[in-house]
Amino acid sequence: MARKCQLSGVGPVSGHSISHAHNKSKRRFLPNLQKKRIWVKELNKFVTVRVTAAALRTVSKNGTADLAKLVIEKKVKAR
Repeated sequence: MARKCQLSGVGPVSGHSISHAHNKSKRRFLPNLQKKRIWVKELNKFVTVRVTAAALRTVSKNGTADLAKLVIEKKVKAR
């Protein structure tokens, strides 16, 4: 399974680990993914999604209308 948020599309990014001597080596910054079961009022069912913590806060603030739209378009699987 890809390390990608199903709502916002955020994935891993690359950067450098920098030591005290300022030596640089490549590393990956992974998103803070959480597997959550969210009640979608518009569809009257639960939907399990892998979302970042930031996207989860956005869903709780703005509602589940965008999530319902993604389920209807079959971009997110409803279980």
